[in-house]
Amino acid sequence: MRDTLNAPPLNPLPPVVWLLALPIIAMEVVLAAGAGGLVGGPAAIGWRIEALQRFAVIPDLTRYMWTNGVWPIEALARFILYPFVQGTTTQAVFVVVILLALGKKVAEIFRWWAVLVIFFGASIIGALAFSAQPWVTAPLFGGYPGNYGLIGAFTYLLLMRQDAVGAARLPAFRMILFLLGAQLLFSLLFGGADYWVADLAGFVAGFALSFVVSPGGVSRLTSRLRQR
Repeated sequence: MRDTLNAPPLNPLPPVVWLLALPIIAMEVVLAAGAGGLVGGPAAIGWRIEALQRFAVIPDLTRYMWTNGVWPIEALARFILYPFVQGTTTQAVFVVVILLALGKKVAEIFRWWAVLVIFFGASIIGALAFSAQPWVTAPLFGGYPGNYGLIGAFTYLLLMRQDAVGAARLPAFRMILFLLGAQLLFSLLFGGADYWVADLAGFVAGFALSFVVSPGGVSRLTSRLRQR
């Protein structure tokens, strides 16, 4: 009874999850407050646009860097910073909710640095895949590619669990199949940039990286390669 009374009302989140979520929350609070006229005066209404211009990944810029072999630090920093700026408050809410939920699941098994590798690795790969589409000019922003990387890591954990009990592997991929199917359908119906490409690339990156950065992942991968 005493243990029940002393238990926290919410399950504590691993610090690395807060490390990723708090900058998103703080950025959105500032941008939303500015848009609402609560801080910053009239100029604050344009803060979100300025933030997107400064931090979003610009496909034309990425292709220019690749073609000409120039890599300015400011442009490279966009690949790390763009997940923290969202287009709307609604997007910020969804990104944070998914990040807290899946980040907790993954961080309870993976080490803190592995979670960072997956989130930022997925964000970078997602941005590169998005920019590789020659017809795309819209900027890429928001935390969805990084979150899809966490979905990839979570799928890896489900897959390992299925293998441990000798169950079918397909159920481990139900979440990503549903999410990408819904997103692709939405894109076909309502148009817009092919953001699902960045999300799919983020998922693949997170799933693939999990084979290396998960606990015992390298030895497990080496063992499987030797068996083949």
